[in-house]
Amino acid sequence: MKKIFKKKKLIFSLSILLAIILIIIYYLGKEEVIEYNFTLTEKQDLVQEISATGRIKAVDEINLAFEKGGKIKISNIEIGDKVEKGQILISLESNDILAEISQARAGVSSAKARLNQYEAALEKERSELEILKIGTRDEEILIYESKVQNAEAIYDASIQNITSSISDAYTKSDDSIRNKIDVMFNNPRGTNPQLIFNVNDSQLETNIEWGRSLIEQQLVSWANIIKSLEIDQIPDETIVAEDRLGQIQSFLGDIALAVNNLFANTEFTQTVINSYKTNIYTARTNINTAITNLSSYKEKFNTSRTSLTIAENELSLKKAANTPEKINSQKAIIKQAEANIASQKAEIELKESMVQSALVRLSKDTLKSPISGTIITKEAEIGSIVSAGKIVISVISEDNLEIESNIVEADIAYLKIGDQAKLSLDAYNEEDVFEAEVVQIDPAAKLIDGVANYKITLNFKNFDERIKSGMTADIDIITMELKNVIVIPYRAIIFRNGSGKFVKLLKEGNQAEEVSVETGLIGNGNLIEIKTGINVGDKVITSTKNNN
Repeated sequence: MKKIFKKKKLIFSLSILLAIILIIIYYLGKEEVIEYNFTLTEKQDLVQEISATGRIKAVDEINLAFEKGGKIKISNIEIGDKVEKGQILISLESNDILAEISQARAGVSSAKARLNQYEAALEKERSELEILKIGTRDEEILIYESKVQNAEAIYDASIQNITSSISDAYTKSDDSIRNKIDVMFNNPRGTNPQLIFNVNDSQLETNIEWGRSLIEQQLVSWANIIKSLEIDQIPDETIVAEDRLGQIQSFLGDIALAVNNLFANTEFTQTVINSYKTNIYTARTNINTAITNLSSYKEKFNTSRTSLTIAENELSLKKAANTPEKINSQKAIIKQAEANIASQKAEIELKESMVQSALVRLSKDTLKSPISGTIITKEAEIGSIVSAGKIVISVISEDNLEIESNIVEADIAYLKIGDQAKLSLDAYNEEDVFEAEVVQIDPAAKLIDGVANYKITLNFKNFDERIKSGMTADIDIITMELKNVIVIPYRAIIFRNGSGKFVKLLKEGNQAEEVSVETGLIGNGNLIEIKTGINVGDKVITSTKNNN
C-alpha cells in the first residue's frame, strides 16, 4: 500500500510541474500587441480666445445743478424719460431777468440811434469846415436859405406823421389786446391773468399768461407817454413803440399757436374757437400794419431831421466869414464830434455787454441736457425751492455704453488694444450675440481674491436698444486667429527638457516613429499649431494601449 501511495504522489507532482512548464512556454511564446489611438493631421483655422465676465455701464453720467437757488417754474421731464441733447429739462422763475433783458435791449437800440445822430453831426461839421475854407457868394446864400425852408416843411410834416404813427400804434395795440384777445382771459388786466382754456404745452401757456401781464403794464405806461409826447422824445419813443409792437407780435403768435390746437367740446364750441381765430387774425394784421407804418414814418422822420440839420448848418457856414479863428473853432468842433462818436461806440459796447450778461444769467436759470440719454434722477418739482449746487437732474447716455471686465494676470499678456470680442448678455438668449472691441487696458493691476487682475474696457461695435446699463455680459475675446494651419491635439506633444518637443507618428506595420516638431499658437479646443515637423495626412499618435 505504501508503494502505491508514493507512486500516486509522484505522478501528481509531475503533472503539476508539467502544467507549470506548459503555461510558461505559452506566455513566453505569445507576441505583445500595442494598440495606437491617433488623429489624422489636417489644416484648419485656429482661434485663441480669452473668456471673462463683465458689466455694462454708461460712458457718460452727468449730474445737473443750478448755480443759484430759486423756485422751480417749469419741469418738462420725469424719471425714465428719454431726452435729446440741448433739450430744456427744468427752469427757475426768471421774470426779473427777463425784464432786465428787455430794458437792456432797449438801451442798446437807443445808444445806436444816438450814434447815428453823432455820425450825421460829424459829417455836417466837416461840411461846414469845407465851406468856411471856400467862402460863400450872395446868390449861394439864397439857394441855401431855400433849402432850409424846404427841409423845415418836410420836417414839420414828418413830425406830424411819426406822432400820428406812434399814437396809431398804441391804438392798434390797445384794440388788439384789450378788445380782441382779452375775451380769452380771466382777469386779463390784473397781475395774474389766466387763459380760460387749457394749453397742452405748459411752457407755451406760461409764456402767454406772463406775456399778457407784461403787455398790460406797457400799455398803461404807453398811454401816459402819448398824452404828453414832445418832439425831443420822438426818437426814443419810436424805439420803445417798435419794441412793444414786436413783443405784442410775438405774443399774438404764441396765442395763435395755442388756439390753433383747440378742439371743440362742451365748453368751447367750434363757433367760439373760430371767433378766437378771427380775432387773432385781425389783431395780427393790425399790429403788422402798425409796425410797417411806424418803420416807414420813422425813416422819413430821421431823414427829414438830418436833412434839416444839414441844410441849416450849410446855411450858417455860407453866411459865416472864413476867418482863421472860425476855421480853427470848426476843427475843434469836429474833434469833439469824433470824440462823441468814440464815446458812444463804447456806450453801445457797454449796453450790449449788459444784455449778454443778463442772457448768461438767464441761461443759468435753465438746465438743458448736455447729452442724449435717459433721466435717472429728478429731485425737484414745480413750485419747490432748490438750493445752489444741489443736484436736481441726472442723465445717463443711452447710445454710448461700454463694458468693463477684469482679466487675470495669466491672460493679460495675450490681450491688446483693438482685439475683437463677442458677448452674450444674461438678460437674453445665448443666441443673441453682440460684437465689441477692446479700447483700453489699465496698466496697473488690482488684487481680487488674492489674484492680480487688470481692468479692461470694451466698446460696442453697433448700437442696440436692447443693451442697458448694468447688464452682465459673458465675453469671449479673440486674441489671435490663424487661417489654414496644421493643428493637432495638445496632448499629443511630448516635452523633453533640453531636447525640444516631439510627436509620435504611426507608420506602416503599426510602427511608431518619433519626430521633432516646432509648435506655435495654442488655441480653442485644446489644439496647437504645428509649424514644422509633420505634414497634412500624417497619423499623429495621441495615446497607446498594450494588448497581451
